[in-house]
Amino acid sequence: MTGVPLGVLDLVPISSGSTAAEALHRSVDLARQTERFGYARYWFAEHHLNPGVAGTSPAVVLALTASATSTIRIGSGAVQLGHRTALSTVEEFGLIDALHPGRLDLGLGRSAGRPPGRAEAASEPFTGYTPNGLLIPPRFSFARLLGHPRVALQQKLLNLPGAGPQDYGEQVDDVLALLRGEYRSPEGVEARAVPGEGAAVEVWILGSSGGQSAETAGRNGLRFAANYHVSPASVLEAVEAYRAAFKPSDGLDRPYVSVSADVVVAEDDATARELATGYGPWVRSIRTAEGAIPFPTPEEARDLPWTEADAELVADRVDTQFVGSPGTVADHLERLREATDADELLITTITHDHADRVRSYRLLAEEWRRR
Repeated sequence: MTGVPLGVLDLVPISSGSTAAEALHRSVDLARQTERFGYARYWFAEHHLNPGVAGTSPAVVLALTASATSTIRIGSGAVQLGHRTALSTVEEFGLIDALHPGRLDLGLGRSAGRPPGRAEAASEPFTGYTPNGLLIPPRFSFARLLGHPRVALQQKLLNLPGAGPQDYGEQVDDVLALLRGEYRSPEGVEARAVPGEGAAVEVWILGSSGGQSAETAGRNGLRFAANYHVSPASVLEAVEAYRAAFKPSDGLDRPYVSVSADVVVAEDDATARELATGYGPWVRSIRTAEGAIPFPTPEEARDLPWTEADAELVADRVDTQFVGSPGTVADHLERLREATDADELLITTITHDHADRVRSYRLLAEEWRRR
């Protein structure tokens, strides 16, 4: 398994009792540490209006992190194109690449805080255990969030009055054309993004199902990252759709897939389960549109109200979080890699204490190297 790289996906989580500034300092430190542990990539996600998440702007956090690291690839997982333009995205990443050339990943996402609708899902995916034992849970329905006042407010605050998102596939085409220096308006007027044009960035598409994201990645011959940690029910559908749509490009001659997993590792299974106690309430806060709460201590999590309906709401995420000793978690990751035929795995870990989070990544890296 040493030939399968591990990367990091960081939301810049805020722990209970701490601040956004402390979360940012801890993420920069984690990037330094995981670089030393041998992780291949360090990506920042984009989330908004979450009291417990400080990663609102991947480009800004990347600029802060780039100077603190030197060899690990850094990138976005993902920039959400729904509320920004192709030009602003290319210029932002062009600025970072100008000072830190050759190790920047531009991961592009389709939504802007909007739950995926039916159009993103091509069909009902397989449910149950794959032949090698990977759990594919029933699909979670985002219908309860559609039209929620907080979701609507987020869209209102992120977009200019009267503005609507550009078609995602067209917007990705514009990003690629600007990077290549080949953008022309319908009237034939050229646009030159400086900095940005010619930037040595690696473009990725992130997707949660076999819909437009997977098709766009495949059609353009781009790398694709599938979200087992967010949408475990449709991960197989997503990678299959991407590979079916793939056409070789100048930068990639075959499909290339990374798959994410939510992980907590400790010296033994019991300790890891204790560290992961806050995960269920944290996911519940997201799926009720409350916004991610500051990540609680195990004691705080046990004191929070919890019902059977709460457990059902987060079951797919909790049941597919890989929690345990290094050996236990590495076994789960091997099953995920085998079931999806992933070229890389992307690890996201949240614990209340920073030291536990760093230790989780260290223990996993050490175990992965032994395999």
